[in-house]
Order: sequence, then structure tokens, then C-alpha cells
Amino acid sequence: MSSGGMLYGGDEIGALVFDPGHHSIRVGYAQEDTPKAEIPAVVGEGPEEPDTNMDIDTKTDNNITQSSGRKYYVDTTYVCVPRAQMEIQTYMKDGMIDNWDLFEKVLDYTYAKVIQSESEYHPVLFSEASWNVRNNREKLTELMFEKYNVPAFFLVKNAVLAAFASGRATALVVDSGATHTSAVPVHEGYVLSQAVVKSPLGGDYLSLQCRKYLESQGIDLTPSYKIASKDVVKERDNPRFTLRKLPENLTQSWQQYMMKGLLQDFQMSILQVLESPYDERTASQIPSVHYEFPNGYHQEFGSERFKLAETLFDHTMLGAGQLASTSVGMCDADVRMSLYGSVVITGGNTLLQGFPERLNRDLQHRAPSNTRLKMISANGSVERRFGAWIGGSILASIGTFQQMWISSQEYEESGKSQVERKCP
Repeated sequence: MSSGGMLYGGDEIGALVFDPGHHSIRVGYAQEDTPKAEIPAVVGEGPEEPDTNMDIDTKTDNNITQSSGRKYYVDTTYVCVPRAQMEIQTYMKDGMIDNWDLFEKVLDYTYAKVIQSESEYHPVLFSEASWNVRNNREKLTELMFEKYNVPAFFLVKNAVLAAFASGRATALVVDSGATHTSAVPVHEGYVLSQAVVKSPLGGDYLSLQCRKYLESQGIDLTPSYKIASKDVVKERDNPRFTLRKLPENLTQSWQQYMMKGLLQDFQMSILQVLESPYDERTASQIPSVHYEFPNGYHQEFGSERFKLAETLFDHTMLGAGQLASTSVGMCDADVRMSLYGSVVITGGNTLLQGFPERLNRDLQHRAPSNTRLKMISANGSVERRFGAWIGGSILASIGTFQQMWISSQEYEESGKSQVERKCP
């Protein structure tokens, strides 16, 4: 593909990087430090009707698309508006794209509103789960060339990109996101797929634990969309607030989505991981943290915030430390030392205070005694949350990468099976 490099190599036109996950899809231009947009990985779907909440000319607004008597709402500002009979659906399942129709709605929105440019002008690099299946890979390749007419396309495992963002070609990538935590060994830029280990302990599981705990304490979890106004109350006093008038027939799926936002804020603000396994006495000596709920109720949280976070390291459910050491143990003996010497931590869930330190401690206890262990966790929350996207941004802008793209010409000649040959 020597001619391809001249077509879109270098700086003339920006390649795009897409990093889909269960919480959101990150999108932006290669060579930039951060994604241009982070769009929730859900789409609102409701009946077509005059919208009294927001008078929008839907013909000119790409946040809303209409088809066959249904309306689709994409991105935070539209999804979070209370609308009668609007169901919230995700297009992701087990780290892979599952509902292609909904996913296309998000891509349409991205090109129209975020990129604001025609898709045929930009090569596209996509990240994928390390366990993505051939059928899915081919379907995405076909979609990008057939519907979006991209000039070039490439697909890379997100663990490889996260390692790359940390300047490593060989690393053990521990990624903790919304629906699961995984340990993926990467050797010389390739995933060792036989040693990928994952568990369902992620941010959503933590949200569930938080909800159970708060409800058991009798704390009122009224989300902010229901509240018109609130009074300032003394700590632990009953909240005093006025409810907002809302449309009838709000769906269960939408209300759960909004509740999830409240719980995520609570867990990211309050939860903390102890450096050693949970111990009541140690936890009770650490200062408590203050939190105010949307309804105005507020209180201090002490040792319970460590107890809740401890579930991520629960060895009975394949916690993060166990996950990582199991993965390394499944690799050839000659690469184990280099994996332990380069443990890359990524994913929004790892931003919980104390996560890297605890993983380090757990691995120290599990690794052979002569192991040189090194944790690589970016200090900034942006770098940690968007690790795979940043790796994609770097990769797609490197000169030597330009001849690796699958060009539209190659696709025309050989079809979607090219992705298995060119994208390991």
C-alpha cells in the first residue's frame, strides 16, 4: 500500500480515534492529548411525538434522529432530559459492540456534531476488547468502509494501546472499567490471548454495593432531576426539598440510568481503597469524608467507605490482585519477569484513591520473591481514564504506522477478511 501513505500520511488530514467502552465512547483526532468528546454508551429511544420539554427542530438537529416512528437521543444533554416513554439502551455487551443499529446512531451523531466533517476525509482507528470475536471485527470493518466510506481503517486491542500510551510494548495491562476488570498480558505489541483473565468486579458492581449500603442506612436517594429546590439542613437532619413536576410514564430504564449517575458520583467522591486488606481498626483511624446528596442531606462517611471499595480486591470473587497474578502465571516463564516489571493500570475505576498502591501490595505478596515489580499508573485522571484512546492517538500519528492501515483500495480488492490479516 505504498501509495496510501501519500494519500493520507503525515499532517494533511487528521485520522480519527474511537475508543468504545461500556461507560462511554471516546472520540477525537490523532495527535491530540485528549479525546474531543466522551459520549455515553447509551441511546435514548422513545415514540415520535411533539416534544413539549424542548422545542427542537429535529430535522436540523443531529442529537435526535428519527426513523420508523421512533426518536433516538444521543449524548448527555439529550439523554438526561426526562421524557415520557423514553427507554435507555446500551449498544455494548461484554466489552463488544452488540447492537449495531444503536451504535450507528452514535456514529452518525459523532460525525455530524463532534467531528463536523465528512467521514470519507478521515482514516479511522478503533480500539477493541482483547476478546473481540472475528465476526464483530469484520462487521465493524464493513460498516466503516461501506456506510462511512473511510479512506483507511485499523483495529487495535485496547490493552495494546494502553501499554503504548505508557511507552511500553510489553506490559501487563490491568483495566478496571464499568462492567469488568481484566488483566491482559501484552508482549512486543501483541496480546497473549491465552492468558487474558477478567472478572465482573467493575464500577457498576461497586454502584450496586453502594446503593444497598445507602438504602440499608435509610438514606433518601432522590436524584437531582426530581428536585425543584432544597433547603439547607444541618448534618444528618432530614432533607427538605420540593419535587419537580415531571412527565408521566418515565421508564424504569431511564430512571435507573439517572440513579446510576448519582451512585457513581458518590463512589468516586467517597470510596477509598486501603493499602492492605480491610481492617476495621485501621479504617476507623483514617479521617472521614463529607458528602452531600442531591436532596440536601449530608453526612460524614468513615470506615464503610473502605469496606465498600474492598470488594474490588475480594479474593473469593477474583479481585484485581488475584486477576493480575493469575494472568502472569498463564504466560511463558521467560516473559513473566518483564510483565511484572511493567504493570500498567488503566480504566475509570482505578481512579479510586489507593487502587494502584493496593494492587502493588497484593502483587508483591503473590509474585515470586525475587520479582522486580513496577506499577505504571498515570497521575492525571484523564490519562488513566482515556489510556487506550491516548495510545491510539499516538499510534495513528506515527510515520511508520501509515503503511499499516487497511486502505479502501485493499478493502475493495479483498473485502472485510483483511482485518484478520492486517490487524492482529
